[in-house]
Amino acid sequence: MVVSRTTTEPVIEADPAHGWRSVAIDRASGTVRIPAGVEVDLGATAKALAADRSARSVHEDSGCGVLVSLGGDVAVAGEPPAGGWPIRVTDDHRAGAAGEGQTVSLHRGGLATSSTIARRWRTGKVERHHIVDPRTGWQAPEVWRTVSVAAATCVQANTASTAAIVRGHAARPWLEDEGLPARLVTRDGQVALTSGWPEDAA
Repeated sequence: MVVSRTTTEPVIEADPAHGWRSVAIDRASGTVRIPAGVEVDLGATAKALAADRSARSVHEDSGCGVLVSLGGDVAVAGEPPAGGWPIRVTDDHRAGAAGEGQTVSLHRGGLATSSTIARRWRTGKVERHHIVDPRTGWQAPEVWRTVSVAAATCVQANTASTAAIVRGHAARPWLEDEGLPARLVTRDGQVALTSGWPEDAA
């Protein structure tokens, strides 16, 4: 966005967002091309991938069951403890065991939570969150404040949980079609479950 000021009124010119379709991937050469001025942030996916690889590597070296959690992205490998690894699912992984949420048991694969709660800021009078809808370049609509997904890997869980936030009302049928167990929490705290995610304890 370019802002310039004349002697009377400010002039604002908005540059259109490039969008994800502007990223060109050449699988044969192993290269990625993006337009000038565009940045690709792989932080969330890289964190989930690091959890997957770390859990697998430690298990291979030690032979024991392993759980790795990197900022709330969880991956497990090897034999879990009796009853599975207990994981507390909340809006913000920093809330700890006392945070509002649910404790579930993870036996294999990975679990990730995406939330519009933890990373927020104000722009003027408008409050923003960090999850961007690639179709518009704007923040995703806040249908769900939190989505937690269990999958075969932490990368898959991380990708699906963020995609569910972006999909909004279409998230539940999509997760069901994909066969992904998920816990979705609306802005006012209503909980919806998919594909065998366990019910909250009474």
